[in-house]
Amino acid sequence: PKLPTVTNGAYQDAGEEYCNSNNNGTMANTNNSIESYCTFTLAGDVTTGGLPGEAQIRKQLEDNDPQVKRHAVKAAIMAMLGGEPMPSILMQVIRFCINSQDKPLKKLCMLYWEVVPKYEEPTSDELLAAAAGGPAVQRKLLPVMILVCNALMNDLTHSNEYVRGSMLRFLCKVKDEEILSPLVTCIKSCLEHKHPYVRKNAALAVFHAHKLFGDNLIPDGPELIQAFLLAETDIGSRRNAFLMLFNQSEELAIEFLANNMDDVAKYGDGFALLVLDLTRRVCRRDPNQKSRFVRVLLEMLSSTSAAVSYEAAWTLVTLSSAPTAVRAAAVTYTNLLNSQNDNNVKMIVLERLEDLKKNHSKILQELLMDVLRALSSPNPDICKKVLDVVMDIVTSRNVSEVVSTLKREVAKTGEEDSNAVEAKGSLYRAMLIRAIHGCAARFPQVAESVVYVLMDFLSSDCGVQVIVFVREIIEQYPQLRPSILSKLISNLDEIGNTSAMCVCLWILGEYCESSDTVEASFDEITNLMGEASFVMKKDEKQAQDKAAAEAAAGPKMVTKNIVLADGTYATQTMYTESKKVDDTTANLRKMLVAGDVFLGSVVSSTLTKLCLRASELQSGMSAGKVKEMTMQTLLIMCAIVKMAEMTVSAQKSSLADCKERVTLCCRALLDPKANAMLKPTLLTKGKITFGSFLKTLKDKDMSETKKDKGSVSSVQADDLIHFRQLRSSAVSAGDLDLDDGSDLARATGYADGGSLLSSELSHVYQLSGFADPVYAEAFVTVHDYDISLEILVINRTPNTLSNLNVELSTMGDMKIVERPQSQTIGPLDQSTIRASIKVSSTETGHIFGTIVYDDSSTQEKVYINLNDIHMDIMDYIRPATCTDEIFRSMWAEFEWENKVAIATSITELVDFLNHVVGSTNMRCLTPHDSSEKGSFLAA
Repeated sequence: PKLPTVTNGAYQDAGEEYCNSNNNGTMANTNNSIESYCTFTLAGDVTTGGLPGEAQIRKQLEDNDPQVKRHAVKAAIMAMLGGEPMPSILMQVIRFCINSQDKPLKKLCMLYWEVVPKYEEPTSDELLAAAAGGPAVQRKLLPVMILVCNALMNDLTHSNEYVRGSMLRFLCKVKDEEILSPLVTCIKSCLEHKHPYVRKNAALAVFHAHKLFGDNLIPDGPELIQAFLLAETDIGSRRNAFLMLFNQSEELAIEFLANNMDDVAKYGDGFALLVLDLTRRVCRRDPNQKSRFVRVLLEMLSSTSAAVSYEAAWTLVTLSSAPTAVRAAAVTYTNLLNSQNDNNVKMIVLERLEDLKKNHSKILQELLMDVLRALSSPNPDICKKVLDVVMDIVTSRNVSEVVSTLKREVAKTGEEDSNAVEAKGSLYRAMLIRAIHGCAARFPQVAESVVYVLMDFLSSDCGVQVIVFVREIIEQYPQLRPSILSKLISNLDEIGNTSAMCVCLWILGEYCESSDTVEASFDEITNLMGEASFVMKKDEKQAQDKAAAEAAAGPKMVTKNIVLADGTYATQTMYTESKKVDDTTANLRKMLVAGDVFLGSVVSSTLTKLCLRASELQSGMSAGKVKEMTMQTLLIMCAIVKMAEMTVSAQKSSLADCKERVTLCCRALLDPKANAMLKPTLLTKGKITFGSFLKTLKDKDMSETKKDKGSVSSVQADDLIHFRQLRSSAVSAGDLDLDDGSDLARATGYADGGSLLSSELSHVYQLSGFADPVYAEAFVTVHDYDISLEILVINRTPNTLSNLNVELSTMGDMKIVERPQSQTIGPLDQSTIRASIKVSSTETGHIFGTIVYDDSSTQEKVYINLNDIHMDIMDYIRPATCTDEIFRSMWAEFEWENKVAIATSITELVDFLNHVVGSTNMRCLTPHDSSEKGSFLAA
């Protein structure tokens, strides 16, 4: 859009203003018809005024005030980046700014030299002739650029080292041989300057010039830098000089390194990182050179710099799979893990350790306890990663030490004064319990030592995890049942979680087989339940509501005036709290009185099993005791049904199930025929079913483990095959053995070989037609909430397309964070343009736009509408997994439960479940048997 004319206007760039010298000028209309995106930050409320016009900038450049000149040069740079040619500004800058001593103005002039056109524009006839196969277009340097070169030379010989150094840095961005050629002598002389800032940038300038035009400009560049390097004492200058040898003359770099091997540690971190890059490059190309770098690599592992030691360890593992090398690298990683405070560093090191674990698990087992020290981190993500790395390499040799450490950490979480674990909270405790559970399942010898420690946490928020672990241990290890049951009975009154209480009661009903445990369990349960009446009376309910209201109100603040001892008045403020009523009611009774119908069903089933078991134990239980237990159980079950009928809670719908379950239990106790029929089922089938469930879980874990180990990444048919046996025997010389990282990884499936071509092509969208003057297609990459577009633009005309811009817009919760830059594309040429889009929510959206460019032959602006890119919500969703506890906590937090009416032609529930899972790209967490049939399914 055209920018409006503004009187007495001002342009503001990052807090600075562009003002007319007489404050009554008029900003000219600019011809910028495209939207430009560059590295300058613009205040959104001032760009509407537009940039100063060419005539106004020219006038401001003639001003004697350096600040006005700076504003004018900035405006010129912005206009040229936006597509304005401004040819008359160049001579004005040369006349009035090139010899200025103002340092900010000199810096702006350097930016101006970067963007200003330095060559004459070729004519259309020359372009057509070149496109038709004629001679290539010869670029002609503008005559006025000779004056610019002279000014650059003056700055290179300036007495101020800042001016010299900044000019040398600027020359590292110049890619024109005609401009660099007259300055080579001055650049070489700067290598001998007394100030290290000048020498440091001179080395970079020599490197840049030799890389672009080495044979023509500086043919002796490597030898010059080698001599400079031998005499240099400054760390930065030495690093930049070695960078040039590293890229331009590898042999000289290796020679310098060999002669100064003992002094590498004194040369700074930057130099050491360059040596590591050189090591990787040379050893990948020629494994015979590997032994020359072993010594320096091992020395760098003990560097005081974390970056150098990390890179050295990574390089050593990349180049060698020898046990000594891997062990040295692993020790370095563990030292970094325990010495660095940055969580990002810890995560990166843990990722490296996880990679080492895949191929060198035995070596990592030696350092397992050092890795576990990282559990002291207050970040739960770090602790989770540590446990993921450690749990797979636990063996029978170190399992006792690992479990001792985990038990110690669990005990810390129970200490109220421990500030270090309060930040991690229950999540950390749950991770530790899960890890201990895994150790106990794999190594029976530690099960007994951990189960009693964990049972102390039955009353915590991880009680469900603990009791599930206890249930598995008590099934798998019969010798531990008496002691576990005794501990469970004594801790029953501490359990405050309904789910944990249900599992605990099931364990008591199934595994109490001796007369002592049966009697103790029955007495403890009935004592906790109290009187066989679980319906709250009216006065009790009113007292409970009043106490809850007072507790919710919190402390009250009372302010009053008092007379002090000296007779003066003062204001006294007091906080009064309501007296707390000590509630001695057992947790089990509280849950039942609150209306937990499902818990009532579990209590009825447990007491029935205990009565049936007592009737079998003729030696230890008297007939009178069995009858007394039966009568007490019947009374409790009747009270539970009464409570279920009168309760008003979310479990009201469970009334029918509760009645049916309690009726079955009553018949099993009273009817001899029903007793004979139901007793075997109630007393034995539960344990058998649970045992088969554990076996199914174990088989599933083993199959998944084998699947992970047996997965092999696919490779292309035309990939090169390297036969290590056919190489020279000299490869094995030295202390280390070379590991062909990428080739061996793809052959063994150790690393991801890359995405297949077919999957990439499915994300390519054609944006314009084949008959359009500009063909465009986009390759879309979706990573979580980031969308990356790589737009291939092909000029199918014999004309140069200038100021070509892909203007994109979005519909939906998408935001373009990196817009495509404007391009100038030659005849029949192509270019790749990138854009980034941020997605704020997982919703379906559209990306659409146009291509706008100026045709150099017709001088017309052309618009091409692009096809839409449809972004589906399924592109963001990835199947994942989580534990039952986490899923239920999320379910309770977000209240996702909804009833949805479905119209479908699928007749089987399992088939419909698989259809939903496949359509939504999710994973079903509930294990189910596809062969089962029925009219009800919960997953």
